[in-house]
Amino acid sequence: MFRFLLLCMIFPFCLQGQTDSLKAKETVVFKKWYDNISVRGYAQVRYNRLLETNEDLVCEQCDRSWGKNGGFFIRRLRVIFFGQINKRVYFYIQPDFASSPSSDRLHFGQIRDAYFDLGIDNDNEFRFRLGQSKVPYGFENMQSSQNRLPLDRNDALNSAVSNERDLGVFFYWAPKEKRKLMSSLVNDGLKGSGDYGIFAFGAYNGQTANNPELNNNLHYVARLTYPFEVKNQIIEASLQAYTGKYVIPTSNLSPGVKTNSNKNYKDERVAASFVLYPKPFGIQAEYTIGRGPEFDSSSDSIQVKTLHGGYITASLLKKVKGHFLIPFVRYQYFDGAKKHERDSRSYTVNELEIGTEWQANKNFELVVNYTISKRRFEDFTKPINTQKGNLLRVQAQVNF
Repeated sequence: MFRFLLLCMIFPFCLQGQTDSLKAKETVVFKKWYDNISVRGYAQVRYNRLLETNEDLVCEQCDRSWGKNGGFFIRRLRVIFFGQINKRVYFYIQPDFASSPSSDRLHFGQIRDAYFDLGIDNDNEFRFRLGQSKVPYGFENMQSSQNRLPLDRNDALNSAVSNERDLGVFFYWAPKEKRKLMSSLVNDGLKGSGDYGIFAFGAYNGQTANNPELNNNLHYVARLTYPFEVKNQIIEASLQAYTGKYVIPTSNLSPGVKTNSNKNYKDERVAASFVLYPKPFGIQAEYTIGRGPEFDSSSDSIQVKTLHGGYITASLLKKVKGHFLIPFVRYQYFDGAKKHERDSRSYTVNELEIGTEWQANKNFELVVNYTISKRRFEDFTKPINTQKGNLLRVQAQVNF
């Protein structure tokens, strides 16, 4: 009788212990869907008209609020959804709610990135990226605007891919040690470009983000980069190239401008990059050469022409009483065309920028940038057009 009562008393506790153990295992194994998804973003508000000397000096691809009638301007408003939803599957979606399709239309929502990474091995050293994402061409092109020092990307390399993105499939490879290093260059505030592999290769439409494909020819791109540490310094050197045929949309042509029969033009470039990360002094430089469609004022036609240009940026990372100050100077030069603009607008750019980024805390940054610029930008409507001037630009950025 005593044994019977003892068993009755112990048995429920045994069951309870087993139940608690099962619950604990379930808690470890099963996660809610939102446990694998994160949200972050940033917003940039600008004013470009201080100390302005020429209201006709503009930069369409840089910032539509340059020049005449420009005022306060929301340059970017990004909300990013991302997560490692499976050991080998990562997703990233980034809309921008401050897109400006034209100078008189602001604050449209538009997809910037929408892709997923598929890892081939357990460490995801080999992975494929499918969807709309950045084309691996140029360090500054891949560097997030959230991290970049100058307010706009340089004309020479950015003219290769408007908005830096296109729809395609890209292969990335990097050892896990290098992936960790590339991530730390962003997370530690050293203005890295992010993890785009040591080697990259891809195929994409070639008409740039959010535009339909207009021919049966894909663009192909390849990039090789290598970051390494030398004592206390970190250096990264890169080579990249792409080739394809770009179709000039009819909507981008002025009435009367001459083109070839099918509006398909050879589009190919190669570029070299060098980065000395700011610890505390930094240098960032890139140069590109190539050929592509360009407006020719002497014949009122669009022809395949050569292009070349680049930039060099020097910076100093300084911590002052818990704040970060990063003074910088950038000079850029470009002689070529911007194929995405009206009539594949022809350019010659000489520009010097002197500025400082102040990071009050991780959530707020302020950039003051004085620009001294001379730009020749010509199309069928304005076959002779050179503007030069100076302006003081200010940007406030909130990170969340």
